[in-house]
Amino acid sequence: MGYVSEVNATSAETAPTPAPGRVVLLTTSHRVAPGLLSWPAWQALRAADRVLCADGAHPQLPYLREAGVRVDEAAPTAEELVGACAGGHTVVVVATGEGEPALTDGLARLAGSGRVTMPELELLPASYDLPGARLLDLVQVMDRIRVECPWSSRRTHEGLAKYAIEEAYELVEAIEDGDRDELREELGDVLLQVVFHARIAEEDPEAPFSVDDVAGTIVAKLIHRHPHVFGDATATTPEEVRAHWLRTKQAEKQRTSVTEGVPLGQPGLALAAKLASRVRTAGLDVPLPRGEGLGYELLALAVRAEADGVDPEAALRAAARAYRDAIREAETRTRPGERTGE
Repeated sequence: MGYVSEVNATSAETAPTPAPGRVVLLTTSHRVAPGLLSWPAWQALRAADRVLCADGAHPQLPYLREAGVRVDEAAPTAEELVGACAGGHTVVVVATGEGEPALTDGLARLAGSGRVTMPELELLPASYDLPGARLLDLVQVMDRIRVECPWSSRRTHEGLAKYAIEEAYELVEAIEDGDRDELREELGDVLLQVVFHARIAEEDPEAPFSVDDVAGTIVAKLIHRHPHVFGDATATTPEEVRAHWLRTKQAEKQRTSVTEGVPLGQPGLALAAKLASRVRTAGLDVPLPRGEGLGYELLALAVRAEADGVDPEAALRAAARAYRDAIREAETRTRPGERTGE
């Protein structure tokens, strides 16, 4: 009996431990068309012993089944998933939009307990967001707001126009302040104006267009005006690039005057500098109009600034900001009680 017991004990010690198996958490991006998965993802799906998905309406499921991958609608607990992998089985979990936090937290607790032999765990991204993919989210959010928000659903191009101007000025201020967080936020506010106007334009009964039309128009324009990038033209200096831009722009617009396309509603110094830039670029000799008053003096200053390569609006803003700081300093000196807490 002693010999038999010893043999049995030895056999138990040398018996191979069952393989713990493998869990693959497959994540996908809702910003990429369903079915467009990476090759490692398809390999994992086809080689798996079981494929599970908690969401029976997951957008990937019709494409997986069409490709011959059997998917079971199930939401196993961490313990059930570990049990399904016992014996060396591979289970692929097609994650829902939330990423299965309850399941991953449960697996982490089991692994941390030290009492369970855990399967190999792998996070496998099956599709990635392309650059600019979050713009799709913005379009979707704006579409819902336009339909459901009592304020946004009643806005018009005309009613929103003032906000576009305000947001543009706030963007300029963020640039001049050098505040990166503020710059990112203000760029988003400007982008919102573009998407908002495009969404309103979709509802026009006579000439509707969408944000895709807006993007398509600017893409076509950029490609056409950069023949040195997308065509056979050559440009090695900024001056040559500008020359290409002006030639293609003139051919597109067929303008009869260099003043066409200059918005008269912009700030006065910027307007004067823009007109001076058009005159200089066209090689025209146009003397400044003579007149008395501060307006003509400012016009001459704006033209001189443009000729010197200075943005008169930016220069005046910089001086005004310095003036603001001086005012605050003077206020602090004259109100010592506020400074000392008296």
